[in-house]
Order: sequence, then structure tokens, then C-alpha cells
Amino acid sequence: MITAVDTNILLDILIPDEAFLESSKELLDRHLSKGQLIICELVYAELSSQFLDEQELRSFIAGTGIRLVPSDQRVLDLAGRTWREYRRNRKALLQCPSCGKSVAVACPSCNSALKIRQHIISDFLIGAHALHNAEILLTRDRGFYKAYFKGLRIE
Repeated sequence: MITAVDTNILLDILIPDEAFLESSKELLDRHLSKGQLIICELVYAELSSQFLDEQELRSFIAGTGIRLVPSDQRVLDLAGRTWREYRRNRKALLQCPSCGKSVAVACPSCNSALKIRQHIISDFLIGAHALHNAEILLTRDRGFYKAYFKGLRIE
């Protein structure tokens, strides 16, 4: 089984995030025992901010058994088309990262709808990469990926 890993799962271990450290570590260990863990170049780039130099990052990647798999044109095209759909359909709603439910938020002073850009193109690249190169994506941003990448298994 090939499992793609989102940055947030790895940052839970690197930073570490008390709320998610154990569950993210267990999730990685369980999926590594079932097969290969992969990341796309965006996750690699996001991770690089946590290391002093490239050698430390490479050591971490090798030590966790993760393999960097570059995106191809199909992945890039899907990411762009899905991001366009998101931008078109996005209203003055915020989306819960856990369940995907959208809610409206208004300014308490003037009652104008507040829009917050929750997702940028990198989220879509990670999702498209996982859909084309893996059987499952490990992430804490489940609601978003379920909403925009219907065929992708999420854990």
C-alpha cells in the first residue's frame, strides 16, 4: 500500500504538537508497516522550514522511511482545475477542517460577511498528488480533502 502524508502529520512530530504527537506518530508507524510512505515536493518544501540545512531534512526523510515522489503534469492539471472550482464555489463561508461543514461568519460591528481564504494552491497540489500516486492520504485536514478529492481515501 502506498500512503501519502500531508505536512501537518509530520509537523506534529517535528514541532511537536502535544495534542497530536502520539496519534500522528502511531498513524505513520501503522502505515509504514503496511507499505510505502510518500510526499510530494510541496510537503518537502514546507518541511524544509523546520531544519537548519538540507542534510538534516534528508536525514529525517530517510529515517522516517518516506520517499519524495515528484508531481507530473496530470497532478498539476488536476490541482489547478480543482483550485479553480474551489475559488468559484467559495462563498462567505468557512469550512471546518475536521468534518467539512461550511459556516457563515459576519462582522459583529457591521454584519458584513467575512471571507477568509482557507486554502491555497498547495493544498490542492497535495490532494491531487495523493489521488494520483497513493491509495490513502494521512492528514488532519480531512473535511477539505473529502470535499474536493472525492476518490481519495483519507485517514
